[in-house]
Amino acid sequence: MSKFIFTIFRFLIFSLIVYIPLVIIWAEFDRNSFIKKNIQYELTISKPIDSTGKINSYGHMFSRIKELKTFRNIDLLFIGASQAYRGLDTRIFRSAGYNSFNLGSSNQTPLQSEVLLNRYLKELNPKEIIYVVHPEVFSVDGVESTLDIIANDRIDLKIIKLTLSQKNLKLINTLIYASYRDLFNLNKNLNEPVVKRKDTYIKGGYVEKELSYYGYRHFEKSTWEFNRTQFKAFERSLKIISENNIKLILVQAPTPKSFYSSQTNNVDFDNLMKDYGEYYNFNTILNLDDSLHFYDQYHLNQLGVTIFDEKLIEMLD
Repeated sequence: MSKFIFTIFRFLIFSLIVYIPLVIIWAEFDRNSFIKKNIQYELTISKPIDSTGKINSYGHMFSRIKELKTFRNIDLLFIGASQAYRGLDTRIFRSAGYNSFNLGSSNQTPLQSEVLLNRYLKELNPKEIIYVVHPEVFSVDGVESTLDIIANDRIDLKIIKLTLSQKNLKLINTLIYASYRDLFNLNKNLNEPVVKRKDTYIKGGYVEKELSYYGYRHFEKSTWEFNRTQFKAFERSLKIISENNIKLILVQAPTPKSFYSSQTNNVDFDNLMKDYGEYYNFNTILNLDDSLHFYDQYHLNQLGVTIFDEKLIEMLD
């Protein structure tokens, strides 16, 4: 039995020694096919901005993390998924007298919020946190958002632990390649375009979408199936915030009425959030139009963002 265990151990060690260099070499020399299939690390060099290349990942997370280092002792910190970084316009809050930073990221779930708060809360030192919550982020595994953070931020023990816990091969491959680039500081000269397709990065972490409209849609009735792992991570995040004596407000951003009303357990989610603290569901506060104020089933267009943010500021004041 002990010989068998030793054989397995030797095989695992050998596999690691071979596999890690193989992933790095293959990724370096076969970007177009290997990275697309096996790694989510959207680094392009074909049309460089500087002598090295550019980061091309969705959501401007690279720019957000790079700019974060210039913000300290802010009034408001925004965290959450894309409804945060596409829904809370730092310009609008600045015009109202609030110095804010948006630390939202694509599909950010509580698992990733916990990592980001551990990394940056003390540096930013906000007076108040607006945590944008939505039932979907409590219902998914969070792999997409972990990939986004690995590719656009530094590698540390907490992100390694999270990656291994999620048991996803694409995540592990991305972690290996990102760790290699992080170790040798290969991203030091990279920049990200301010404008990418229809998205424009705004100072403070907000991303403005070129104005477009959604329309009226029909959605079949469905029920959110919540993931207990996400709620545990959420509770740990709230503990971090509480231990730093920072005021917290939980906010659900508005979505089109047709989509929101198709979910059968919205009230259940509201009750859960209310148990955690001060909570506002803007689906029940604002009366927005599906066609005029959104660009898809999850996100406000700039007209809707302005209405949402001004109402939130009114409540803060």
